[in-house]
Amino acid sequence: MKTNQKKSLTIGRVAQQADVSIDTVRFYEQRGLLPKPARTASGYRLYSADTIERLNFIRRSKALGFTLEEIILLLGLQDTGGAKAKVRAITRSKLKQIDIKIDDLRRMRDVLSALEHDCAGSGNARACPIIEALSAAEPEGSESVETNTAEEAS
Repeated sequence: MKTNQKKSLTIGRVAQQADVSIDTVRFYEQRGLLPKPARTASGYRLYSADTIERLNFIRRSKALGFTLEEIILLLGLQDTGGAKAKVRAITRSKLKQIDIKIDDLRRMRDVLSALEHDCAGSGNARACPIIEALSAAEPEGSESVETNTAEEAS
């Protein structure tokens, strides 16, 4: 006979089923991404099966580039039935950050490609245009080898 009672899981079982470490589960709990679990009389944490779904949500969100702070906001909206418009706004902001990062990576690639093209690939490294460009002091007003990062732009 089946019961409707949800099975409680230990931290080890939750970590294993969500494919994360026990330390990750504890960290997310401390940061407020996971609700505080029930505890046994001896102090062991007991999690609901919903915790695995929440950990999967966190992992997928991180894989898409969301920060823990953004994930906390998304989880809060999910938990409270918040507005889809807020979820969309968070996602739009993330897309803008990704676009900035892509632009930075393209600039970096263009610079490196040009440097690689200028290097014959033989001879002494001291005369290498790549090494020279990386070692050169930048005169004022010239284009830098460096590019802005997404963090600097936000």
